Amino acid sequence: MPHYSPERKEAILQKMAPPQSQAVAELVNQEGISTATLYIWRKAARERGAVLPTSLATPDKWSSEEKFRIVLETAPMMEAELSEYCRKHGLYPEQIDAWKSACMGANTQLDEQAKRSHQAAKAEKKRVKKLASELRCKEKALAETAALLTLSIKLR
Repeated sequence: MPHYSPERKEAILQKMAPPQSQAVAELVNQEGISTATLYIWRKAARERGAVLPTSLATPDKWSSEEKFRIVLETAPMMEAELSEYCRKHGLYPEQIDAWKSACMGANTQLDEQAKRSHQAAKAEKKRVKKLASELRCKEKALAETAALLTLSIKLR
């Protein structure tokens, strides 16, 4: 198994990153490195926090995880830094703003969904309690009717 220098690995990972976003299949042909090795390098780079899209798709078609990672990376940046970052990665600041809004909106939706779920559970609990009360009343009436029937049979 050949050993590759860290510089070569980084150069290849840069080719996978935006704005070049080359596919693994292209790099296999260009560099002569096995597909498995490139996937392993890409996975390790992602675990370190690098933005490496899974395909040649445009940034709007990236996965939610990749978009979220970019939002996190750019959150502390000032406008000049953000512009430079966008140029380097082939993005637009408006895209990052939209992704940030989507991330923030997701939390709002989760809160609303949790509220609705809580209210539904509360209403269901109330319904179950009412049905249990009705069942107890019917059981008492049935027991009383059975007792009266038994008494009337004994009297005959």
